[in-house]
Amino acid sequence: MSSKRITGEPAFVLHTYAYKETSLIVELFTRTYGRVGVLAKGARRPKSSQRGVLNLFQPIVVGWGGRGELKTLYEADWRPGGKVPPGSTLISGYYLNELLLKLMMREDPHEDLFDAYERIVFDFSSNDVHIEKSLRRFEKFLLQELGYGLDLTMDAKTRTLVDQNALYTYVIGRGPVRISETAKVEVKLLGRVLMDIADDKYDDVSTLSQSKQLMRFVINHYLGNKSLHTRKLILDLQAT
Repeated sequence: MSSKRITGEPAFVLHTYAYKETSLIVELFTRTYGRVGVLAKGARRPKSSQRGVLNLFQPIVVGWGGRGELKTLYEADWRPGGKVPPGSTLISGYYLNELLLKLMMREDPHEDLFDAYERIVFDFSSNDVHIEKSLRRFEKFLLQELGYGLDLTMDAKTRTLVDQNALYTYVIGRGPVRISETAKVEVKLLGRVLMDIADDKYDDVSTLSQSKQLMRFVINHYLGNKSLHTRKLILDLQAT
């Protein structure tokens, strides 16, 4: 990225880290420049103008400059719209942020992904949002944007359309492969479920359940040895 000074850039905060006594290192998701790491000098001081602005899920506008991977934040202010998701959806927001942090490279622009993230954050603050459906749509779009798009409608072995009544597994990098009911595989998906996911239709209970298994399987593959802390937190909460 150029060392020129950037101003007026729409962004969201994905994560912050305390730095020295009064500063923060901030991971931003920006619309034009992708994920950007910045140093917010003095942002932890009680009278800092940035102290109440650099919050998760709050749409902001920022400016930064400098050379190297870590830039210097010069401005941060609120943008209209948006509010922090309520407690029931807050952990889902943390999950999305962790996905972006661990799957996106820094300074790799994804404007459409930024817009999708903004929409889902706004949806999370709505009372009538269906969290699981929104998450599955975002995960699928995220994989597509990062170059890991899912081929869901063609049998990878026979190169024919999947049979809605047949059973399939999913092979990373290839697509669905038909299997028997007794096959020992990590993911089993009905053909009609694959078709539903391809069309972003999650009204069927089976589709919602099996799509979650598929997305977890694929995302785990691309995460490699990186674990998701929010996923473990969700499991711990469900166990209590």
